[in-house]
Amino acid sequence: MIRLIVCLGILFCAPASFAQSRPIPPGIRQADQADAQSQKDMPPPVNQRATAEPAKLRHDADELAALAQSIPPEVDQTTRGLLPKDLSEKLKRIEKLAKQLRSQLTP
Repeated sequence: MIRLIVCLGILFCAPASFAQSRPIPPGIRQADQADAQSQKDMPPPVNQRATAEPAKLRHDADELAALAQSIPPEVDQTTRGLLPKDLSEKLKRIEKLAKQLRSQLTP
């Protein structure tokens, strides 16, 4: 049984070692070198994101904070068997505002 496992291990490992020792054709090597050189010559991409308006950021942040503060009392109502009808919409709005703020503030 051990011989079978050793033989199978050798059979599966042998092709991988042969594949690594194959020479790379000169044309491919030259193309790789040319590609690497052209990437060195390129300037880094300029981040042309629109600048966020501070007033809009502040408004969105204030709205997000107000919505977040209104959630705990509504969650307490759900423990008593009452489901506020606008809870789902508030949670969706919180998600949307958080994504907008994150995209405007992160590079």
